[in-house]
This record gives sequence, C-alpha cells and structure tokens, in this order.
Amino acid sequence: MSTNQPSTFLRNALLVDAAASGATGLLMIAGAGLLEGLLGLPAALLRGAGFVLVPYVAFVVWAGTREHIQGGAVWAIIIANAAWAIASVFLLIGTLTPTLLGYAFVIGQALAVALLGEAQYVGLKRQTVAAA
Repeated sequence: MSTNQPSTFLRNALLVDAAASGATGLLMIAGAGLLEGLLGLPAALLRGAGFVLVPYVAFVVWAGTREHIQGGAVWAIIIANAAWAIASVFLLIGTLTPTLLGYAFVIGQALAVALLGEAQYVGLKRQTVAAA
C-alpha cells in the first residue's frame, strides 16, 4: 500500500467530499418525506441513499485526516464517486419520473460527485509526483 506525504489539495478535496456527502446524506435521511414530493423520487430511495453515505463519509473523513493518506484509500473513494455519478445517470433513465427539480437535484449532485472525484485524482497525482 502506498503512503505518501499528502498534498493540502488532496486533503481538502477529501474533506470537502466528506462535508458535502455528509450534508447531502443527512438531508436525504431527515427530509426524505418532504423531498419525495418536491423531487418526485421515492422517500425510500432517498433515505436509502442517505444511509449509504454514512459509512462512506466516515471512511472519507478517516482517509482525509491521516498523517499519511493512503493511495489505495483515495482510489477506493475515486471509484466510489465514479460509481455514484454513473448510477445517478442510470437512475434518470430508469422507470422513475422525477420532477424538474428532481432532475436538477440528481444531475447536480452527480456533477458535484464527479468533480470531487476528479479533484481527488488530481490531488493523488500531485502527491505521487511530490513523493518521487
């Protein structure tokens, strides 16, 4: 397993991801009933997605607060972000019929997740170059 001195950029990208994912998860867990009507997405789906984010956030916080950020942990986070963004797209081409706000919510969070994954990739590359 690769461990290197983390770049500030990578650490910040991880911690922003944890904060954004934590806030989104809490919103979806606590507000699933209200969001269902606004977004046109089932409350069970929203709540389930929110609960999926709880261990993810814990892992990202753990990874981002280590003295030496492990490359393998960052790759797992990047892959999880890519999978989430792809799953979000497939959600919209499935049988669900979200409202316009629902489409905006799903697309917006998918783009944010993809951008965070990209930032983590850049940060990981910077860390690797700095260690070389």
